[in-house]
Amino acid sequence: MFRFSRSAVLTASLLFAGSCLASSVVHAQTAGGGSGWFVPKAAQQAPVHPQARAARPAPAPEQMSDGGEDGENSSRPPPVLPQPPIPPAPELPKAAPPPAVVMGIISVADVMRQSLAGQQVERELGGRRDNLARDAQRAQGGWRDEQQKLQASAKNMAAEQIQSQERALQSKVMTAQRQFRDRNRIIQEAAQVALGQIERELVQVIQHVASSHGMNLVLHSEQVALHVDGQDITNEVAKQLNVVLPKVYIPAANEDPEVLARSGKMPTTASPADASATPAPVH
Repeated sequence: MFRFSRSAVLTASLLFAGSCLASSVVHAQTAGGGSGWFVPKAAQQAPVHPQARAARPAPAPEQMSDGGEDGENSSRPPPVLPQPPIPPAPELPKAAPPPAVVMGIISVADVMRQSLAGQQVERELGGRRDNLARDAQRAQGGWRDEQQKLQASAKNMAAEQIQSQERALQSKVMTAQRQFRDRNRIIQEAAQVALGQIERELVQVIQHVASSHGMNLVLHSEQVALHVDGQDITNEVAKQLNVVLPKVYIPAANEDPEVLARSGKMPTTASPADASATPAPVH
């Protein structure tokens, strides 16, 4: 029996999907021109003018001195410190040697690329990410148009009326920004829900494939400079993963994963049922 590093598989699988999904906020924010969210001028902070009278600078702390010249501490040799005695480490009796290594290698990134469930996640959540970016770009254009119209008509409006309309536009922008951020959070959490299913299944598949070949050590292919035929189990794992997990559950676009977790409809990351359903690492 062998110990399996689930964290290594999870890291590799998240890196595969993260390159496509983690940029959704940046994409959405910069789609309208690369300057981030559009904020009306009234919402921007006015520059703080320096006071005519500058604040009195605080006195610099005095250098601690032991009576010597400046730089004396830096030229001193390292101090001689005591070394209290320590007990000797006893010899241990002979123990059974570890089993001979039968090594395999795997590329989790390649498995994820071949995974039907992984392709489903990228296709579905990639589409949601693109929709978010388009909606953000469209909203930014509308805000700019409203700001320009307000500036053009400002000369015929009272100051109070201008301020009222600017505050209304600012409130509209802030509300939309919160909605965009919430949509992005839901996309990211939906990705975690979907990838978590693949990761848990992948752990079991790798264990079973490795065990079927008598392997007791499986390394990431990125860590291996040389191997022989028969040691790479990537394609075999991908094929078996597609048999047992051809698709995964992805929360709907209008379904908040956090609300779903609180509903109690299925196990969660904080649920004992989820922990018991996932095989623990064995020696």
